[in-house]
Amino acid sequence: MIFFIVISFLGGIALLLYGIRLAGEGLQKAAGGRLRAILTSLTKNRYIGIGVGAVITAILQSSSAATVMLVGFVSSGLMTLNQTIGVILGADIGTTVTVQLLAFRVYDVAILFIAIGIGLMSFAKRAVTREIGQGILGFAFIFFSIKIMSDSMIPLRESVYLKTLLLSIGESPLLGILLAALMTALVQSSAAVIGMVLALSLQNLMTLDVAIPIILGANIGTCAAAILTSIGANLEARQVAAAHILFKIIGVSLFYPLIGPFKDLIEYTASDIPRQIANAHTLFNVAIAVIFLPFANPFANLVRRIIPEREGEERFGPKYLDPHVLNTPSLALGQATREALRMSDIVQWMLKESIQVFKANDRDLLYRIEQRDDELDLLDREIKLYLTRIAQSTLTPSESKKEFELIAFTSNMENIGDIIDKNLMELAKKKITTGVSFSEEGLREIVEFHQKVLENFDISVSVFVSRNKDLAKKILRHKARLGEVERDFRQAHINRLHEGLQESVDTSAIHLDVLSNLKRINSHITNIAYPILEENGE
Repeated sequence: MIFFIVISFLGGIALLLYGIRLAGEGLQKAAGGRLRAILTSLTKNRYIGIGVGAVITAILQSSSAATVMLVGFVSSGLMTLNQTIGVILGADIGTTVTVQLLAFRVYDVAILFIAIGIGLMSFAKRAVTREIGQGILGFAFIFFSIKIMSDSMIPLRESVYLKTLLLSIGESPLLGILLAALMTALVQSSAAVIGMVLALSLQNLMTLDVAIPIILGANIGTCAAAILTSIGANLEARQVAAAHILFKIIGVSLFYPLIGPFKDLIEYTASDIPRQIANAHTLFNVAIAVIFLPFANPFANLVRRIIPEREGEERFGPKYLDPHVLNTPSLALGQATREALRMSDIVQWMLKESIQVFKANDRDLLYRIEQRDDELDLLDREIKLYLTRIAQSTLTPSESKKEFELIAFTSNMENIGDIIDKNLMELAKKKITTGVSFSEEGLREIVEFHQKVLENFDISVSVFVSRNKDLAKKILRHKARLGEVERDFRQAHINRLHEGLQESVDTSAIHLDVLSNLKRINSHITNIAYPILEENGE
């Protein structure tokens, strides 16, 4: 009997954790790169940041995943520590969404949602619909796991040992907080731990007196992921992690003496224990947001004092955009050119290393490439802002033309970075996730085409610097030649499909999309040559 209970309960926990991951991955894929764009564009207002953080965490199904994204943005300079405060508070609210859904007891129709999810994943033609199906399947597994855990608890209704353990937690809330924090740190999910509490409550094995300390401990336990990601990381990563940890610890410290009144308040919100547990989890995180948000800036300054900048630590940002030379357009344009070339160095590295991700299925390199695109976005924005501050009335016609070329060059660099990040790396993720491999001939063709595009990129930067019209013409010749090569390689791949080569069949969509995106990159490379040729009347 005990063996059956343990196996069923552990199986329910495993299914719950898998469902959370599956739902997060599916919804994140469906949202695509829009999550990153939303985070960086809508978080300048900390009040809006709370809503953004809540929505994105509800999609990702993990406040830890949202925190990791924030760390990357702050590290690359796209966001400040002050901007992250609202998002972190909102992320904590977003984690309560799953628990609220679980309290609706929709597990009785979980099988129906499993069928819907599998149906969409198997038969939907559009990728986004299949990804939504994956999200639905993940939530269905979450709901079904609660039923499995709850049913496994039925034999324990009369267990004296379990009742004694729960009674001891009710009498010593600190013990419940510590146990829940440890368990949450181990499973890396506060929703999973509170889901277990809900499962117990469905069999009348959990009271609100016991549940509240566990909820407080689970919220502290979520900090474990932030601590782990900040170890050995840069200054900004440590500061974001510290902010997350301080919110939780200070919040729990404020609530601990008020557990009794808090329990009385929660009892007014609903009549059944599962709903009360979900409401307690939500109200705690909402209360923390309300308490801390007005003090976001002082809190950020406190974090900076706790984790100060070490000597030698440097935050990423523009190096050459000197505001003191803005009244001298020739000097300002020179500084902007240096910064634009710094952009090109980043793009060159991203383009060069992108092929290695496909060859070695290197997830760490893939992540570093995505992080560098954030740096590109920052430099693109700062260069354009810098150029708009140059005294326009003093620009000569040639300087105005140079300014236009600089904007065009940085835009092309930023576009190439986006294609690598949002298209090529997404294809690499798909290849890694599905476990497929290119055929030997197919990989050779992709590597060869990539090398030709990379060579063209190097020539284009030389054209931008030297303004050599012969090199500019060479780029145009290469564009025509690369178009022919792409068509040849595409036909060769189709021929392998006709021959029934399994590796080609498995990777067909990825293979053809990689060629198309490399061709798109080459088009942006070619754009750099046009202003040089137009200058010479060609």
